Amino acid sequence: MAGLGGYSSPQLPGPGGEGTPSGPSGAMEGGHGTLDEPVTETIMRDLRSIGTKLKYVMLPRARADKAHGLKQWDLWGPLFLCLALGIMLSLQTGNSTQAGLAFALVFVIVWIGSGVVTLNAVLLGGQISFFQSVCVLGYCIFPLVIAAFLSLMLQIIWLKVIFVVVGFTWSTGASVGFMSELVPDDRKALGVYPVWLFYVAIAWMILIA
Repeated sequence: MAGLGGYSSPQLPGPGGEGTPSGPSGAMEGGHGTLDEPVTETIMRDLRSIGTKLKYVMLPRARADKAHGLKQWDLWGPLFLCLALGIMLSLQTGNSTQAGLAFALVFVIVWIGSGVVTLNAVLLGGQISFFQSVCVLGYCIFPLVIAAFLSLMLQIIWLKVIFVVVGFTWSTGASVGFMSELVPDDRKALGVYPVWLFYVAIAWMILIA
């Protein structure tokens, strides 16, 4: 950088001896740092990554690779989905106090719930990081976010139940396919059960909103 007296930051060598450090989203691509690329290119790359992960969640055939795409974690998608779900649930409450409570409860359940599920998987011998687990569980609430949106638009109780049941089944199926691979075979039931409870809590919040 010319503005720092000609100082240039060193590049750490990668596995092949070149300046290609590894990271969750590939901090260096083709020898060029992401700090040097246009903002629009960075945004589009992140949006493509989010779209790829949502495709895994929504399309069962995309899960044939055992959620390889979700192993490259990011928190932008889960954050946007939490915001969307919190806003939709708060819009269905009767007053501002309940709206704030519903919005906060979404964040508490998603982030603390993700931590509890991760801790359980680690104690059972699973190999997973906290942020990777939050990424998987966060992206997999997308069907429930769709269910909340449809429920907000139609506001028919029996349709709301159908939307939530379908969204819960879809979310659970998408996340279990990934989480079950991280836990030893003889402990898969113990690893999957908290995941099921996690989505039951979110589905129940949508139902009673």
